[in-house]
Amino acid sequence: MTKLKVTMNKKTFSRRKFIAVIGAGSAAMAVNPLAVKALGDQQNKPALKPATNIKEASKTPRTATSMPGIFPGKVVLVKHPRPVINDEPVEAAAYAMLSKAMLELSGQKNIKKAWRMFVKPGERIGLKVNPVAGRLLSTSHAVVRSVVNQLTESGIRREDIIIWDRRDMELKDVGFTAENYPGITIRGTEMKGEDGSFYDSDGKLYGERNIDREWFYWADTEMEYDSETLPYMINSGKYSYFTKIVTQEVDKIINIPILKNAGASVTNAMKNLAFGSITNTQRLHARLWNDTCAEVCAFAPLRDKVVLNITDGLRGCFNGGPGANPQFICNYNILMAASDPVATDRIAWDIIAEKRIAEGIQKTANPAVLTFLTMATDLGLGVSEKEKIELKTLEIA
Repeated sequence: MTKLKVTMNKKTFSRRKFIAVIGAGSAAMAVNPLAVKALGDQQNKPALKPATNIKEASKTPRTATSMPGIFPGKVVLVKHPRPVINDEPVEAAAYAMLSKAMLELSGQKNIKKAWRMFVKPGERIGLKVNPVAGRLLSTSHAVVRSVVNQLTESGIRREDIIIWDRRDMELKDVGFTAENYPGITIRGTEMKGEDGSFYDSDGKLYGERNIDREWFYWADTEMEYDSETLPYMINSGKYSYFTKIVTQEVDKIINIPILKNAGASVTNAMKNLAFGSITNTQRLHARLWNDTCAEVCAFAPLRDKVVLNITDGLRGCFNGGPGANPQFICNYNILMAASDPVATDRIAWDIIAEKRIAEGIQKTANPAVLTFLTMATDLGLGVSEKEKIELKTLEIA
C-alpha cells in the first residue's frame, strides 16, 4: 500500500489551517463518493476501498444500552422563536428547549424521571462536545450548561461529569475550562504540557498517555505525517486507537454535536462521535469517510455507552462545514433529542438540505450522499429510512 505524504509548509501551517484542510477532505468525500474512484485512477490502482476490522468489532455482544438505544427511530425536535440574541445562544431558551425535548422523548412528566431513563447517580457521564470550528461555531455553552444543570438536578454529581473532545487545546480555546465549569472534569486526548509543547520531557507525545491500544479501528490505508501534523494524529500507520476517555473513564456518553454540513451531507451525531474518539484520522478522510462515521460507532466503547444525542441547532452552518465560515453560519433555532444517532442525522440532513436549496447552493436534496447512515443501519446502529422515523416537532411560543 503506497503511503501518502503530508507536505505542509511549517511557516504557514496552523491548527485552524490543519482543520480546514481535513475538513475540506471530509466534505469532498461526503459529497462525492466517486472521489474514491478518482483517487484510485490517479494512482493507477483499482478503486477498491481498504479493508477494516469491522467484522471483528461486530462480534462483541450487544448490551441493553447499545445503539440505537431505548427509543430507536424516534427524534424530538423543538423550535424556539429567539434562542439566539446578537449571535449569542441564550441559556434560558436552551434550558426550556431541552426540558421540552427530554419530556417528549422519554414520555415522562417529570424532568428528573426523564433523565433517569438514560443515566443514574454514581455513573460517570461523558459529554461529547464539538469545539473544532472555534468560538464561531462550537457546541454552545447555553446547551452544555443546560445539560449539566438538568443532570445535576436529576441527582448526577458534578464530579461524575466529564466534558470531552479529541483536542484539549480546542476545548480551552472555546471556554470549556475548569473556571467556567467548576467541579467538572475537562478532558482532551491530544494535549500540550504547561510549556506549550505536545511532547513531555522524555520526548513522547502527551496524547500517547490517553489512548487505549487494546481498542482500535484498523484500516488498510496509511499516511505519513510531518512533525507539525503528527501531534494532532498521535500515531501513523494502519491503526486508529480509541481514547481512554471512552474505553475507561466514562460509563455513559451524551453526544452534543452541532448542526453542520459536510458538503451536501451532514456532520452531526455520527461524525462527532467517530472522528472525535480515535487517533490517526487524516488517513481515513480520503477513502473511508463514510465507513469511519458508521463503523467506529459500532465498536463497543461507543455503541454501548452513547445513550443520548442532543443536537445543538441553535446556531449552525449550511455550507463550508465542518469549519466556521461566517457567511454560512445561520440560526436554525432548534434543538433535537434522540437515543438513535442515525435517525438524528437523517433529520438533521433534511434541515440542512432545505436550507442549502433555499440559499441556492443546490437545486435538489439527494439522499445518496448519506452512505454512512445506510451503513450504520446495516450495522444495527439506528434507523436511516425516513419513512420509519417517528419525528415529533414541538414549538415554544
